Amino acid sequence: MNPDFLISPLLFQSRSIVIFLCIILNLTSNVMAEDVLKVQSLIIPEQKAVFATVESQDIVTARVRIGGTIKKLDADEGQLVKQGAKLAVVVNALIEPQIGAAKAQEAALEAQLEQAKIDLSRTEGLFKNKVASQAKLDANVTQVKVLEGQLAAAVQERAVLQQQLQDGDVLAPLDGRIINVPVIAGSVVMAGEIIATIASDKHILRLRLPERHARFIALNDEVRIDSAAMTDGVAAVGLIEKIYPNIEDGRVIADVAVQGLGQYFVGERVRVHISTREYSVIAIPEDYIKTRFGVDSVRLKTANNIIDLIIQRGSVVFHNDVELIEVLSGLTSNDELVKP
Repeated sequence: MNPDFLISPLLFQSRSIVIFLCIILNLTSNVMAEDVLKVQSLIIPEQKAVFATVESQDIVTARVRIGGTIKKLDADEGQLVKQGAKLAVVVNALIEPQIGAAKAQEAALEAQLEQAKIDLSRTEGLFKNKVASQAKLDANVTQVKVLEGQLAAAVQERAVLQQQLQDGDVLAPLDGRIINVPVIAGSVVMAGEIIATIASDKHILRLRLPERHARFIALNDEVRIDSAAMTDGVAAVGLIEKIYPNIEDGRVIADVAVQGLGQYFVGERVRVHISTREYSVIAIPEDYIKTRFGVDSVRLKTANNIIDLIIQRGSVVFHNDVELIEVLSGLTSNDELVKP
């Protein structure tokens, strides 16, 4: 039998195996190149867990502008109101008679003014005929001007009384929710007394931090809401919009703007995380970590192969809004990892 006939199939099979292995190695190298992560040391702020209180940004009072008796009260605790809504009507029994007296005085002055104008017209005719003197004419002109001024003053006095009557309407100063109504219908009130206390419909988280944290917070810093405290529609991150300059009882006060806080009760406490000092950390995405039988490991790429390396997992950290897992031990900077 010809030896070349025996060698050719073996050679063909060897070449096929080599080509197949080259294809597999090429595909594997491409996948590895895409999934390789170079470990780097990151500078992130330390997250401190504290409690914040849900509060209204503004709390204002609706007050009476005139003294009198509450004739009608349309305000109750928990009620939502719009700016300008009528909360109560206060009636002063003395204003209506005063308005009536002002109207009567206006009518009398109008009659006197009409007669004075008639007298002035008659005097002007006599003066042209040289029957009346200049002094008589001047007196009549002055009388008309005086009565016109008195009539104008009476009109303004009646307008003041009518405005006082309208001031009996107690209006809501802003949009919000009524949290306290200390009066009832029929109560006698004085000018300036409170009819209702209204909390604005814009809610904020108010932080009261130990003064040692004052130098670590700044405007527009991010504050993360604890996942256990979140409800539907509440943003996961808020921003510090105001830091109060005074320190009360050893605590610095700051307001945090968070979308969706209207679902919480005013005064409710919410756990949040604030950033304090910065520190260096090694953190990687969670999908590069493999957990088996309670042991965490990663696939470390070396010069020759890929090995499984046991690590110690830490807490969740955030870098550029990306959630990462802190690695406490097992990795160093510039290590290269492959997805498991």
